[in-house]
Amino acid sequence: MISKLLKFTTFISMLWLQQATAQQIPIYEGPVPNARKAPADYLEQTDADNSVTRITQPALIPFFPPKGMATGTAILIFPGGGYRLLSLPSCEEIAKALNEKGITAFIVKYRLPNDTIMINKSIGPLQDAQAAIRVVRKNAAAWGINPAKVGMMGLSAGGHLVSMEGTQANRIVIDNKENINLRPDFMALLYPVIIYDPAIPRTRENLIGKDPSPELLHLYGTDKHVTATTPPTFMVHAADDDVIPVKNTLSFFNALLQNHVKAEMHILQSGGHGFALTDSNSKDHWFKMFNSWLTENGF
Repeated sequence: MISKLLKFTTFISMLWLQQATAQQIPIYEGPVPNARKAPADYLEQTDADNSVTRITQPALIPFFPPKGMATGTAILIFPGGGYRLLSLPSCEEIAKALNEKGITAFIVKYRLPNDTIMINKSIGPLQDAQAAIRVVRKNAAAWGINPAKVGMMGLSAGGHLVSMEGTQANRIVIDNKENINLRPDFMALLYPVIIYDPAIPRTRENLIGKDPSPELLHLYGTDKHVTATTPPTFMVHAADDDVIPVKNTLSFFNALLQNHVKAEMHILQSGGHGFALTDSNSKDHWFKMFNSWLTENGF
């Protein structure tokens, strides 16, 4: 019976792999946790800029490398958008570049915090982040992934979500009866939100409200939770970013150093906020440095 179940599970996983370019992969097998019934008019929307809102069914958008090139490394990419929308174009560009290096990529289409569809909106994105890595590790063998080489990359607000996942590994907010490891093996944070102060009110308010308690501010300020067990981290930020101040990255990097976590940081002179592979001003290509960092650390 166990053998038949194992064969069936492998068969389903292989079907997912074969159809990956044609469909998204749900991250929950059953009901979505922490969910309220969405109103009839609360439907997922994608605008002309390929930004997604009103997500009720979180999913992985997979990008598998060409056959024979896979290295076994996988990276889950979390889009930014201030916890108000998910901006996909930069993530798609990065995912395709990762494929060229033999790395499997998954863009995570996570729920955006909203009292209409969530019982507790402050934990909704974190639940989806944990469920996403659970799905990838659960299907690692079928997808040609080494479960010890699964990282997370976050852009802007997605960087906040990834840094929360990486620094609060013991804060489990989903059902994890199989005791799958939910901690990423490494993190890449691009112009991330880290400090929950008034300088970035939109992102903070969308997740934890306009008047959060000091306790909530501390809980969601991810630089406050870095420990020696925080995953190795690669960081990129532009000094002239007028959306998310560069002090966010500096603060997190300092916390990593203080806790002796392997880390690399690149502060670009210019580039603003939201760039993808290349800083449009200097033409710096941070991705080359990231690939070297992955090699140096055995990922």
